[in-house]
Amino acid sequence: MTNPAVLIPAAMKGLYAYGTAADDLGVPATTLAMTHLRASQINGCSVCVEIHANELKKAGETDERIFAVAAWQDAPYFTEAERAALALTEAVTRIADRSDAVSDEIWAEAGRHYDEQGLAALLIAISAVNVWNRLNVATRQVAGEWKP
Repeated sequence: MTNPAVLIPAAMKGLYAYGTAADDLGVPATTLAMTHLRASQINGCSVCVEIHANELKKAGETDERIFAVAAWQDAPYFTEAERAALALTEAVTRIADRSDAVSDEIWAEAGRHYDEQGLAALLIAISAVNVWNRLNVATRQVAGEWKP
């Protein structure tokens, strides 16, 4: 099946507007792209993994940093702010995996690096990519074949 957002133009417009609302709100674009990549890795969305890895490459990120997003906790390539954003990404993406989905510790660490607007931007970005992941995985979209 074609991605539902492609079939329903109003959905595409709405999803695009929602996702881009997080831009330019105090979170670096590369950090947002890393959150997109990490959520997509967790969700097994090959289309989004490819898109966001390429987006990071285009932005000048090194292969080491792009490849290590999946293992960010053990890799030396990330700032404390990026680590906080990636931890928040994992918690929000895996929201059903534990009763305290986003722990006070994760919130506190993210709050040390981002103000309320930045936290809101992160949550919008993370939730938006999760929607795309679910649409793509549910309809078996294939990396390299999907075009918006």
